[in-house]
Amino acid sequence: MNQSDDPEADKAFRSQAQSAQPGLLSELAEFMIHNKRWWLVPMMAVLLVLGLMIVVTNTAIVPAIYMLF
Repeated sequence: MNQSDDPEADKAFRSQAQSAQPGLLSELAEFMIHNKRWWLVPMMAVLLVLGLMIVVTNTAIVPAIYMLF
């Protein structure tokens, strides 16, 4: 029996296809938890901080950042 002949399998497939897709960060967190890749956490934190710094440097908050350093 093919999977396409089974109406329950077809219904389950359609419901999975129409469900909301998880975001990138939630998928990454789930991957790290499931596969026990804890060494990825510091790398992702550094990338997140660098990304935030790039976004912040294009705003008017730059003088306040200069005062911190």
